Amino acid sequence: MEPEKKSDGAFIGITIIIIILIVGGIYIWLSNKDALKKIQNESGNITEKDSADLSTLEMDAKATDTSTGVDPNSIQ
Repeated sequence: MEPEKKSDGAFIGITIIIIILIVGGIYIWLSNKDALKKIQNESGNITEKDSADLSTLEMDAKATDTSTGVDPNSIQ
């Protein structure tokens, strides 16, 4: 009888998959961290004109009459 050969193929395959997942996770984490810094730097540049435009839009939204004149109790 031949002795049983121990196969380490499954262990090596799982190890390679885990290493690939770890490297991919680190890559995504670092790329998201850089993108977040870029977004934070861009969002801090609000000018006075932007602020005035936002205030105007807010006042228009408050002044708009949103009543429809429909009585919900009369709908069947």
